[in-house]
Amino acid sequence: MKYPKTVCVAAASLVTPFPSFAIAQEALDEIVVTADYRGRLQSELPSSVTILDETRLRETALQHFEELIGFVPNLNWSGEGNRAKYLQIRGVGERSQYEGAPNPSVGFLIDDIDFSGISTVATLFDMERVEVLRGPQGTRYGANALAGLIYAQSQSPTDTPEGRVRLSAGGDDLLAGGLAFGGPVGDAAYRLSAHHHESNGFRDNPFLGRDDTNGRSETTVRGKLAWSAGQDWAFRLAGMYADMDDGYDAFAIDNSLTMLSDNPGRDAQESLGLSFRAEYQLDGGGTLTAITAFADSDIVTSFDADWGNEDSWNPYVYDFISTTTRDRQTISQELRLESSFDNNVGWLAGAFVQRLDEDFFSDNQGIYEDNITFFFSDSLDAQVTSSFEAVNLAAFGQLTTAIGERGELTAGLRLEQRSTDYADSGGLDLDPSETMLGGELSYVHRLGDASRWYATLARGYKAGGFNLGPVPEGGREFDAEYLWNVELGLKSSLLDGRLLSSLAVFYNRRDDQQVRTSQQLNPNDPASFIFFTDNAGRGRTLGLEADFRWLATDGVEIYGGLGLLDAEFEDFDGPNGNLDGRDQAHAPGYNASLGALFTSSRGFYARIDMQAQDSFYFGVSHDQQSEAYELVNLRLGYRQDNWSAEIWGRNLFDEEYAVRGFFFGNEPPDFGDELYIRRGDPQQVGITFEYLL
Repeated sequence: MKYPKTVCVAAASLVTPFPSFAIAQEALDEIVVTADYRGRLQSELPSSVTILDETRLRETALQHFEELIGFVPNLNWSGEGNRAKYLQIRGVGERSQYEGAPNPSVGFLIDDIDFSGISTVATLFDMERVEVLRGPQGTRYGANALAGLIYAQSQSPTDTPEGRVRLSAGGDDLLAGGLAFGGPVGDAAYRLSAHHHESNGFRDNPFLGRDDTNGRSETTVRGKLAWSAGQDWAFRLAGMYADMDDGYDAFAIDNSLTMLSDNPGRDAQESLGLSFRAEYQLDGGGTLTAITAFADSDIVTSFDADWGNEDSWNPYVYDFISTTTRDRQTISQELRLESSFDNNVGWLAGAFVQRLDEDFFSDNQGIYEDNITFFFSDSLDAQVTSSFEAVNLAAFGQLTTAIGERGELTAGLRLEQRSTDYADSGGLDLDPSETMLGGELSYVHRLGDASRWYATLARGYKAGGFNLGPVPEGGREFDAEYLWNVELGLKSSLLDGRLLSSLAVFYNRRDDQQVRTSQQLNPNDPASFIFFTDNAGRGRTLGLEADFRWLATDGVEIYGGLGLLDAEFEDFDGPNGNLDGRDQAHAPGYNASLGALFTSSRGFYARIDMQAQDSFYFGVSHDQQSEAYELVNLRLGYRQDNWSAEIWGRNLFDEEYAVRGFFFGNEPPDFGDELYIRRGDPQQVGITFEYLL
């Protein structure tokens, strides 16, 4: 495997001595991982984790979480839809929208509100942090976190009045503006923010005379209120409303950014979410925590399935469109108690219940007429209506004890029972249920005051499910998947806290691995795909994750990350033959990032970020791959007192790269299989102005 310069530089930065610079006097602040039950420092957590703090979010991304994915080792995404909502951690995760029942592998929480599998709403204005926990979270989050957990938090209320106004404009007709403010109100504190972003979506559609058929119109409103009752009770109420009314016109017959569709689609999500957290300090030092969360989301996904128009397909009549709508509601309650025995053994016990209801409607329409070659005519008019209900009940516990003066041992278990009920207009009626067990055993050892190494054995799980439509005999339902993770890591704070680094190596074994394949049933119908999930015997993954932050001088900070991945099938007969030893889909062999922030005492600053990613297989049903690529982003700005202005460039060298690919027949009259890709965003340049209130 040939690695690009970005990967080599990032790897060298982690292991080679640093050159001599004028050393700054201050140190980098360590961050507490709030997604962990105990709220431990990042260096104390026996897990591979990346934390993107407020500064990194504000100065690296423009609008959405997908812009940060390249900075997180071994995190990838599938570009099916306008925004990133199908995520893969260490090669584990969904690549396309589900049929029938949501069953995500990557958990995604925003202010404790569950948006797993529907993270279109992950906008970043006035966000405080995003934490990415890699590996199975069998104790912390259960069935929806087989691959890991992404935990985002908006800005917390403050005891002093503060706020900000941010305005952006740029290429692709980008216009964006946001306002956030907060402070004390009586005995409480509040935070409110509102932001709107719109752009054209980097596509031209000359047939319709439009350049916004893949456009983005995204509005987010957030609020938080925090208060206490005496010295024992603390409360936090968080709410959000998101209206992501994006277009979906992303695929072209020639794999360009020029669209030919006459019925451009939508990738829209309107969500309302609320969470309430209450904490009570018990006599003797224990804490009782209760978290209630609710979300209601209306989701529409539609697309022009033939990607063309009457002129482009002339003399044939070829016109198909697919529309899917979902109405999802989730409500959950978590209750946990944390305390200790004689300050030597910490313990935690809790219970969790979640109910998910989703109404689903699918409508596929189309016609194909060939009166030139084959004198053939076919039409499609297919609708499916379904309802799905799932109830998850879980009990979990964790024990932590000191081992000698430098060691700490943690053991955790989670027992989860999932009951489902599905019915659709086709007469299918299913109610599978299952009980799953996961957990972890980890040891952390302190090496002096600056470093810690850890070892973790964890077991995660993902619930089983069922397939819709025509399936092979005995293939209606598939079993739960279990993932064993063995991980060794080293976390260090060196040079008096000016260098923070982490390194993890891991081995994953996936038992009864769930694998989703696809097949085009009718070569004359681009919407006639059957998606079928089966259990492979096993899969295995070897990998490495590393990152660092180095405060080199008063005005220079250098940072980087590296993920290496070797994810293969070990026992799987795929739809086109045996796949033993083949790499799994959307599991690139490497991804890397390297960046630097330069600041001067006069207020000028510059940030440069480089990202690189290896090629990867687009799917399991074919052997088509993406191409490796490198991206460069740049920001130049000036900050003075309470305002700042900057010019920025994303994908500065206009690199062409793919984020999704399909291999099938979509061109009459022969309908030969071809590779069709969705390209990532091209070069974009703009300006941003921010004023602190």
